[in-house]
Amino acid sequence: MSKKKINLGVSGALGKMGQRILALAGQDEAFVLGLALERPDHPQLGSAIQGRTVTADTKAIAGVGGLIDFSSPAATLEHVEVCLRAGRPLVIGTTGLSAGDRKAVRDAAQKIPIVFSPNMSIGVNVLFGLVAQAARQLPEGYAVRLSETHHVHKKDAPSGTAKKLAELVKAQRSSLEVPIDSRREGEVIGDHRVVFESPWDTVTLRHSAKTRDIFALGALEAMKFCVTKKNGLYDMADVLG
Repeated sequence: MSKKKINLGVSGALGKMGQRILALAGQDEAFVLGLALERPDHPQLGSAIQGRTVTADTKAIAGVGGLIDFSSPAATLEHVEVCLRAGRPLVIGTTGLSAGDRKAVRDAAQKIPIVFSPNMSIGVNVLFGLVAQAARQLPEGYAVRLSETHHVHKKDAPSGTAKKLAELVKAQRSSLEVPIDSRREGEVIGDHRVVFESPWDTVTLRHSAKTRDIFALGALEAMKFCVTKKNGLYDMADVLG
């Protein structure tokens, strides 16, 4: 018997990330495309993408098997509430959420499964582990600096990934200052660099994204993981095992 396909909804469907998620989901036998969701004022609302008509009807979330959300903080919170009422799994890649927003996500995850990560890239999540290891194992005497560069259209700065990297360092060495240099240049997809500097040597850990597909593929893996859970808040480290 063939495995049941995941009826997938994507929020932010006409954005750069949303379009890649829909395109790659269409090539993955684990998914059937059920919903392409966008904000009500989007100029291309009602157009077709990957065979789905783009809608702003958030009630349609109840009709899918799970939602991947790459939208805005306000829209994401609305979608959290809809998924909570409908009992639908949710993968959140939206950045720029406030502390209050994140609390709302944690509260909802007590009843539904949610994967929430500032970066869905498998490579970046390996970087998270390496940075934590370096902060833990390098001896005293190292200063840390962090830089991130993204395209000029990115609204939040520092990036959610950069904040996560700084948190990982601080978790190991709370007394360290971790300055973040944020730059917005051209169409750079994403570049993150963490430098540990001492009088004796320099340790540099870096990840550079070549295409958005690394994030889209990670989000699809997160949804495959998410639909197997009854509830709980997870990140990509859980997805990757």
